[in-house]
Amino acid sequence: MRKTIYYFEKPGKINTEETLKLAIARAEELGIRYMVVASSSGETALKAVEIAENRLRELNIVCVTYHTGFYKEGENSMNSDVKEFLRNKGVKIVRQSHALSGVERSISRKFGGVSRVEVIAEALRSLFGHGLKVCVEITIMAADSGAIPIEEVVAVGGTGKGADTAVVIRPAHMNNFFDMEIREIICMPRVKRPNPF
Repeated sequence: MRKTIYYFEKPGKINTEETLKLAIARAEELGIRYMVVASSSGETALKAVEIAENRLRELNIVCVTYHTGFYKEGENSMNSDVKEFLRNKGVKIVRQSHALSGVERSISRKFGGVSRVEVIAEALRSLFGHGLKVCVEITIMAADSGAIPIEEVVAVGGTGKGADTAVVIRPAHMNNFFDMEIREIICMPRVKRPNPF
């Protein structure tokens, strides 16, 4: 089997449209039924809906966003108009705590040190880029919420805002993390950090 991986020159939002086009094309090629998209404000999910408009019957888009209070206590990062528009297009929205930090981050901030879960997150981020770490994390979150089945899905994440990484991944629940498999890298930034050393 021979597959193509598309590499972006650098990470970031500038790659969003191309990442989504590549992700949707690979999902179509493989007959994948679910695409999980990280989108805090909903902007990336809106772009995914726009690009996949004529394929929304075959491709179920799941938008994974921050938990309530991530930025400010009691507030959501996605406004209700965007949420309503996405839902009307058939997009499932998952609002959940980060699978690779959660309460562990709170303990580290309060008492110092680092947790094993944060080490996993940092290893993924440092070795493969922030976007790939996000892809792994949102897939767990979507699986744990019941928004996706345990079958191959396409996951789309990014560095900061937007998208720059897409993978084909077999999900796993949080309690079976090591059963997850990244089966294909569709695209990712070649240089992972803005100022590499």
